[in-house]
Amino acid sequence: YSLQDQFDNLEKHTQWGIDVLEKYIKFVKERTEIELSYAKQLRNLSKKYQPKKNSKEEEEYRYTSTRAFLATLNEMNDYAGQHEVISENMTSLITGELTRYVQELKQERKSHFHDGRKAQQHIETCWKQLEASKRRFERDCKEADRAQQYFEKMDADINVTKADVEKARQQAQLRHQMAEDSKAEYSSTLQKFNSEQHEHYYTHIPNIFQKIQEMEERRIVRIGESMKTFAEVDRQVIPIIGKCLDEITKAAESVDHKNDSQMVIEAFKSGFEPPGDIDFEDFTQPMKRTVSESSLSNSRGDGKSEPKFGSKSKGKLWPFIKKNKLMSLLTSPHQPPPPPPASASPSAVPNGPQSPKQQKEPLSHRFNEFMTSKPKIHCFRSLKRGGAGPEDFSNLPPEQRRKKLQQKVDELNRDIQKEMDSRDALTKMKDVYIKNPQMGDAASVDHRLAELGQNIEKLRLEVQKFEGWLAEVEGRLPARPEQPRRQSGAYEAQNAAGVHGCAQDRESPDGSYTEEQSQETEMKVPATDFDDEFDDEEPLPTIGTCKALYTFEGQNEGTISVAEGEMLYVIEEDKGDGWTRIRRNEDEEGYVPTSYVEVYLDKNAK
Repeated sequence: YSLQDQFDNLEKHTQWGIDVLEKYIKFVKERTEIELSYAKQLRNLSKKYQPKKNSKEEEEYRYTSTRAFLATLNEMNDYAGQHEVISENMTSLITGELTRYVQELKQERKSHFHDGRKAQQHIETCWKQLEASKRRFERDCKEADRAQQYFEKMDADINVTKADVEKARQQAQLRHQMAEDSKAEYSSTLQKFNSEQHEHYYTHIPNIFQKIQEMEERRIVRIGESMKTFAEVDRQVIPIIGKCLDEITKAAESVDHKNDSQMVIEAFKSGFEPPGDIDFEDFTQPMKRTVSESSLSNSRGDGKSEPKFGSKSKGKLWPFIKKNKLMSLLTSPHQPPPPPPASASPSAVPNGPQSPKQQKEPLSHRFNEFMTSKPKIHCFRSLKRGGAGPEDFSNLPPEQRRKKLQQKVDELNRDIQKEMDSRDALTKMKDVYIKNPQMGDAASVDHRLAELGQNIEKLRLEVQKFEGWLAEVEGRLPARPEQPRRQSGAYEAQNAAGVHGCAQDRESPDGSYTEEQSQETEMKVPATDFDDEFDDEEPLPTIGTCKALYTFEGQNEGTISVAEGEMLYVIEEDKGDGWTRIRRNEDEEGYVPTSYVEVYLDKNAK
């Protein structure tokens, strides 16, 4: 009770304590908002760098370094979740609890100080009563003294009548009696006040102050516990955050540069063999050059050589040129067309191939020795279009084609398994319907079972088709010792369809070049013009029609089979090599011997 006279100061101090508590609540609330904002930013950051589904970026995440980065993004997402946990726990355990406690504290404080004010008002009322009784006693005493003095004066005066003296004596006695009554009242009030004052200062006020002290101490303890909880909430998520960081470290340690390098090799290796040595080109013998300056041929047997496309494209060899442009250098089938049934030899045909003066092996043959053969490309447009490409992936290098075919086979097998699972489920359902007709009609699933059987059969045929292509590719991979030369010839043959759109210099079927002076002049064009010709994705226009005079079995790559009397479209004339390029429909085109067809050119054709 040492602060019994500091009631007002205690009231100010307890209000300050509540203000401190509310300030701490506001601090924690702002901390939770920061945690939520931080978690949201972390999640947005993780989402921003997540690979997009069904995109090329998603395919890049097969490498260990990118997988480690993806693991880091996922862990950062979990890391953000822990900050959300911090915010939630602080809100529920600190902010919410303290807010309710502050409301209770305010009510309790209000009650205690109300009791204190009531006690003060009571003691003040007692004091006022004491003062009033004291003043009344003092007044009565003074009046009694004056009445006594007046009586004594009247009694000593001989001129005053006896009746006046008696009246003064009675008045003095009355005043003395009133003074005695006031004295008794004052004494009683004084005793009562002293008792109330003692009760006030030694009982009521100490009890009230004790309650206020306990209230204040609970507030102090509560804010200390909240600060401890503040730290514990953070400490509880530290192990999980540590696990997130450990996972990030583990992902970083899983990065394998050797494995990534090997995956790049596996992803991009084409199956082609590297080129051999290039023969020396002797420019000191210009008179012995037999073909145009724009020829791709390169003599092996006699050491003669020809320059490439021109000064701008000189030395532009595989693998330093684009694959699609390299493929466009290939020509028509590298063998002479067969003679018609009525002819003794190809030379008897007016449109037969021109016999070169000197046999030369074109440089494209040497390129093709380094490349793996591909299945027949029915239409060169399918290679140039931006679409999905041929069904057998023949527009890809051998190794890439093998992977695509294997993926297709696996995908079809999975589809077959799904269809078989569905068929098995329907079969069981049908058995149940047969045993319990009330559950359903067994005949209602027959149609679906038939559909599933047809689907499975179609998928199996597809699997057989792709497995055949896969076996063909695996049998032609350059790892086999006897393959390279055979692959070269096949690759040259299958890609023959694209040569006429890029150059006028023609290769005869036996592998030599024709010697047309006008063609030499036409081929002297810059390499940029050569490149630009392949940017056009439009198919070759028809320039006329033709009628098959004989049946021709197109067994070689780049050729097409025709039946006697069949009418077809001509899309490229014979350039002197004995072959004419024709088209049956949008997807079937190839070369046939010129002597096997009768050509009707359109006069308006370009």
